[in-house]
Amino acid sequence: MGQHFLSSPGWQNRILETLPLAPNERWLEIGAGHGEMTRLLAARGQSVVAIEADATLAANLQASIEASPTSWPGVEIVAGSVLDLDLAKIGGQKFRVYGNLPYYITSPILHHLFRHIDQIASIHVVIQLEVAARIAARPGRRDYGYLSTACQFYTRPEIVFRIPPGAFRPPPKVTSALLRMDPPGERAQIVRQFGIRDDDRFLRFVQLCFSHKRKTLRNNLLATASDAEIQDALATTTLSSSARAEQLSLSQFAALLTAIAAKHDAEK
Repeated sequence: MGQHFLSSPGWQNRILETLPLAPNERWLEIGAGHGEMTRLLAARGQSVVAIEADATLAANLQASIEASPTSWPGVEIVAGSVLDLDLAKIGGQKFRVYGNLPYYITSPILHHLFRHIDQIASIHVVIQLEVAARIAARPGRRDYGYLSTACQFYTRPEIVFRIPPGAFRPPPKVTSALLRMDPPGERAQIVRQFGIRDDDRFLRFVQLCFSHKRKTLRNNLLATASDAEIQDALATTTLSSSARAEQLSLSQFAALLTAIAAKHDAEK
């Protein structure tokens, strides 16, 4: 299941000290494992919903709570994949997220969280450093891509620190990082400035722009508009006909989508 357990007490406590631990905060923990971070959060007076996909680990955690409930105050164990859970239902009106995410499903988990972004106060995840760098990358950087834009649409991502392989058991073959993601991202500004309220439509457009990274925006967008419409929209937004997706900010993507839609409607 791609499990690498954060077994180092030193790194556990270093992560804990970065988390916003106001009294009576509610946390969803993704990948509770053996409960190391679960117990530390509970000891700091946090209400924790510990999600664990491994049935054996989830059962062990439940048994530990039942055997010593005072050692696990405010902890609820939920067995199952986070991707199959209604986070709005189990998280309540407002919650924070902590997780040591399996590297191979990091992106699907983040997109699942974004569906509930209006209820999330902050996201703190341990992920592969390479992926964290992609998420935090800005336009014009080599790592900047669709994942960067999707995450920055909803949140403000920041790499807090790197975590070496030796902090885990078994140690992964890559360096990890603690990534903090605070809502809101640029979504609210895009709604105000461009009136784009359909998140899925906007992100599908951005994804199309990145669909073939070696190609220009003009070539990638031919699937949805005529060349003349695209050329006019690029000129309207003062973008070069040779512009590529990795050069554009989220506001520029929104301006381009708005211009293409206007040109397309005018042609009807």
